[in-house]
Amino acid sequence: MITNNHSHHRRSIRLKGFDYSQPGGYFITIVTCNREHLFGVINHCGVILNPLGRIVWDCWSAIPDHFMHVDLGEFVVMPNHIHGIINIFDDHRRGMIHRAPALEKHAPALEKHAPAMERFGQPVAGSIPTIIRAFKAAVTRKASQELNISRVWQRNYFEHIISSDREYERIEAYIANNPSNWLGDDENQSFTVDIRGL
Repeated sequence: MITNNHSHHRRSIRLKGFDYSQPGGYFITIVTCNREHLFGVINHCGVILNPLGRIVWDCWSAIPDHFMHVDLGEFVVMPNHIHGIINIFDDHRRGMIHRAPALEKHAPALEKHAPAMERFGQPVAGSIPTIIRAFKAAVTRKASQELNISRVWQRNYFEHIISSDREYERIEAYIANNPSNWLGDDENQSFTVDIRGL
């Protein structure tokens, strides 16, 4: 289950020893600082993004421009969070297909250890942590320059390693339906996801 546990201690919530630069599909959720509704509103027509929300949309859409081994799956910018799928490909598959390599034979093995473990201050090029760090920094920089907004994101982010095409399709549907589900969520905390229920 993905939850929002507050802690006074800075620690990683990534899987210990997992190589987050290896090919596969990754379901990402990033939440705003204090869960504030910073990016827009939801109505019966869908998500209405404000200027900050459009910055978030543009920066997420631009991820493949900066990471050539990456393709984006379904994503949505909600008032207080973003959901998206990031697909990492082998070098020889760059730009050739627009589908996550999430078949069982391509799915990342949870017990596989990273050849170069990411440590604080030592990012691994092309890894999910590096991609998310760059995205969050780009949004914060533009928000400061264009809107005089200094705090956007909650620390860290949530990720789920997609293990099969069936799971990939369920997560795609969950993301696409997030705006309509928001209207029925009294606490508007739709970023809390139990992957097992998808």
